Amino acid sequence: MSFQKVFTRWTDDPASHTLAFYESKGGYESARKAIRDWAPDDLIEEVKASNLRGRGGAGFPTGVKWGFVPKQTDKPKYLAVNADESEPGTFKDRVIMEKYPHQLLEGIIISCWAVGIHTAYIYIRGEYVFAYRRLVEAIEEAYAKGYLGDKVLGTDFKLDVTVHRGAGAYICGEETGMLTSLEGERGQPKLKPPFPAIEGLFGCPTVVNNVETLANLPYILEIGSEAYKKVGPERSPGPKLFCVSGHVERPGTYELPMGVNLLSLINDTCGGIWKGRKLKAVIPGGSSAHVLHADECDVAMDIESLAAAGSMLGSAGVIVMDDQTCMVNALVNVMRFYHHESCGQCTPCREGTGWLEKIVHRIAYGHGKREDLERIDQICGRMVGKTICVLADAAAFPAWSFTQKFRDEFLQCIDNGGSPAVKARHPDRIGGGLHV
Repeated sequence: MSFQKVFTRWTDDPASHTLAFYESKGGYESARKAIRDWAPDDLIEEVKASNLRGRGGAGFPTGVKWGFVPKQTDKPKYLAVNADESEPGTFKDRVIMEKYPHQLLEGIIISCWAVGIHTAYIYIRGEYVFAYRRLVEAIEEAYAKGYLGDKVLGTDFKLDVTVHRGAGAYICGEETGMLTSLEGERGQPKLKPPFPAIEGLFGCPTVVNNVETLANLPYILEIGSEAYKKVGPERSPGPKLFCVSGHVERPGTYELPMGVNLLSLINDTCGGIWKGRKLKAVIPGGSSAHVLHADECDVAMDIESLAAAGSMLGSAGVIVMDDQTCMVNALVNVMRFYHHESCGQCTPCREGTGWLEKIVHRIAYGHGKREDLERIDQICGRMVGKTICVLADAAAFPAWSFTQKFRDEFLQCIDNGGSPAVKARHPDRIGGGLHV
């Protein structure tokens, strides 16, 4: 079937964020259909049949996640919408919230009807001030028109939606860290099990879904699960927002079918590598993904294909690096971020992220030793899978893959007194820096 944009078809229109515009394009008809025509259990099965996978990074099947929530419980159920979007290189959810927020709200209504939820929270990163204002405006419009409130669409279904602003912590993009922050505590992850579907927000059953995931729901009900599965690969289908940054002629957010070829995305959609240079490396799924060497980039951008290539789709934050990029300098920036954002709860992450930053920093600044590369491998091995959440993994994956795939470049920096990029930028600082 021909590809039809779902999230960005109308976003060039300055009124695309308004309720009147959304209704003129058939908005809220899928929510009306869900409440009028679908029993909640049947709706869950339809979403399962669509093979919709989570768009936040983990790629877990959405309908299966809904099915984990207990049908009979004396506790209230909650929906927590993950709009934190703090993964470097990622800015797709921002487009939906700023340009087409009612599509997210309609997805929230459908999800809550299916699971029997009457209270939803949208946890948005604090830096997204404009997106926050757009969401608040959209929610006010939805309440005024009867799409939210005590009688959704004139029925007895009740649904309240609240926007909660975070305070700029990367760790709150992890679902249990986000729930802890929503509860008013320091945003630190929790051990699982119990999983949020059983014991989440305020100790109650909770569904956690990403913004883009929920925005797919109106489209699934519009065309049906069978048609939806024909958009992209059947195991992880649907339209997908790809965030492309770095050394391309036309960086930005692009909507394409899941499974688009990475080289086609870079060369055809984004105009190729800037300034006539050549491709050197790509991080395909946000900064926590394993980096791909240029000769590994002929790969489909879907969950299974990237896993087979040794990386991951993650948040589809595609970071492109040209042939003049210093990979040592790039890794310094990545390691500095993860060291800064570690919540410090788990020793392997708290100590490991700091150690990795110091070692890579001293390589870049002319104090590196060849045994440092072996030490990085050892530290990464002691971080992955050893902590409550995956922030330690998120730091170890780029550290390991950069130093493995571009080892010659790291060795040159060690043997030749530091990174050429650092020498060009801070010639007076070569020979200084952090020591371990």
